Amino acid sequence: MTVVTDDWRSLETFAFGDNPEMADRLLGFVLAGAKTATCWSIADGQQTHVGKRMVVNDGAGRPRAVIETVWLEQMRFCDVPWSFAEAEGEGDTCLDDWRDGHQAYFTRNGGFDPEMMLWCERFRLLEVLGEGADR
Repeated sequence: MTVVTDDWRSLETFAFGDNPEMADRLLGFVLAGAKTATCWSIADGQQTHVGKRMVVNDGAGRPRAVIETVWLEQMRFCDVPWSFAEAEGEGDTCLDDWRDGHQAYFTRNGGFDPEMMLWCERFRLLEVLGEGADR
């Protein structure tokens, strides 16, 4: 793991998911090394680019990790392969599980269509920030 040191304080921040509990759960998968990918609707815009570093906040808004985008591609929801879904590391056991969970997420957050376009990102964990890290 690369050490980023104090550079992280100037980086853009975000949290995974759409609520504090989900943010904490997904961050836990990142910190454990299980989650190395994520996706979002293209309607939400291009949030990153290859080489971009960002700080991942926990559900309380505290900085907890620094990640770097290593791959970014657009694809339709219905075309997401298991290899990508599995890299999201959220405990899904098959592509149908991943689709069910993400359909519910997208339905809650603006609408779902199996043909909807997604940004699909793979990232690497660069640094784990302590629970007491402050901006």
